[in-house]
Amino acid sequence: MKTLVGRRTRLLAATTATAALVLVAAGCSSDDNGGSGKTTVKGVHLAKAGQLTTCTHLPYPPFQSEVDGKVQGFDVSLIDLVAEDLGVKQQIRDTPFENFKTGAFLNSGECDLAAAGMTITDERKKNVDFSDPYFEATQAVLVDKDSGIGSLADVKAKGKKLGAQAQTTGEDYAKTKGYDPVSFESSDAVLNGLRTGQVQAVVIDYPVVQGWLKDKATAAKFKVVDNLKTGEQYGFTVKKGNKALLDAINKALKTAKADGTYKKIYEQWIGPYDASVASPAAS
Repeated sequence: MKTLVGRRTRLLAATTATAALVLVAAGCSSDDNGGSGKTTVKGVHLAKAGQLTTCTHLPYPPFQSEVDGKVQGFDVSLIDLVAEDLGVKQQIRDTPFENFKTGAFLNSGECDLAAAGMTITDERKKNVDFSDPYFEATQAVLVDKDSGIGSLADVKAKGKKLGAQAQTTGEDYAKTKGYDPVSFESSDAVLNGLRTGQVQAVVIDYPVVQGWLKDKATAAKFKVVDNLKTGEQYGFTVKKGNKALLDAINKALKTAKADGTYKKIYEQWIGPYDASVASPAAS
């Protein structure tokens, strides 16, 4: 076939190839007007063109978990607002929680942000940049009703075992109080540990416990005996120095709080709304 290709055919092929290269280059260029297929929208660089990629750790209801085959929850709904403002769709990646403390997936460019019900701490700020706080959190102590435990102090006094989710502030809090909690990989594993008697009490974020107790069988067997106000606030994280995305997240949060969208999302996923604790001011 090579001998049959004339000069005109070769010229047409070269012209077509050049045009294709121009289109590819245009498709990868920045475009502040937003839209799918762009790697930069409204000044925000995206890890993958046309989508806002969120790293999370599943399951962690009511903040993020798979519901009817789709990842949904409080965090997911809030970040959907950010994606909507940018004119793209949110895509979620399930990743190990320990990576959230180091910012590994943000630094590698695999994700744009992390949303995992994560408490803002000075230690974590060394590795990632946090958004304005979007949720006020407390720790709850959930026990088996037949355990005889009436408080966190009782766990130690009665020689019972305490459980917590690994790499969380709940686990850290328990350790500061002199406990050596049994570590579980996920919130589901924490509850399963309580159900199977591996531990007789667990310390974990209160909203997570609220979600568990919506199940009648769980509520019939377990109860909250302590609500520990630790002064924790949740924030979303981005790679250090990613001011454009951080500003976009904070703008979406501020708007949602002002126009009532935040309140609706809170009531959908968390429960009755209390502005004094639900929606903390920017620090």
